[in-house]
Amino acid sequence: MSSFDRRTLLALPLALAACGFQPVYGPGGTGTALHGRVAVNAPTDRNSFLLVQELEVQLGQPTDPLYRLVPRLTLAREEQAITRSNEITRYSIVGQVDYEMIRLADQAVVASGSVENFTGYSATGSTVETLAAERDAHARLMTMLADATVARLQATAVLAE
Repeated sequence: MSSFDRRTLLALPLALAACGFQPVYGPGGTGTALHGRVAVNAPTDRNSFLLVQELEVQLGQPTDPLYRLVPRLTLAREEQAITRSNEITRYSIVGQVDYEMIRLADQAVVASGSVENFTGYSATGSTVETLAAERDAHARLMTMLADATVARLQATAVLAE
């Protein structure tokens, strides 16, 4: 590593601190401020159950909630691969979560946004294999959407108690 690279690397933390950068899991960061403080709205179906489960794994079970997270899940299944004989061999599931985080003390919205992702599965096996692949794809997608939602909350939430 040249001396220029070392100087740049050493100056990076100072530059980030000067622009207001704060580590999410550092002292006073949103990662620790949110842990155990966010109650997620109850699920209504299997997919929302998986989403809420993943959100609670990352945000912690609410012990003394200060915020309520209201996620709205939208899913769409798209055909991705079709044979010449018109048989579908692959599907994609596109998911979107629109969310609001509400401060319970005054019902103010402190964060809101939308995250989107997709996953796919093969439909070339037996009926049982295809159904298992579809269920697994839904579970993977809920994990990805929860990861993106929590990352966005930790990066953008303005928390005031």
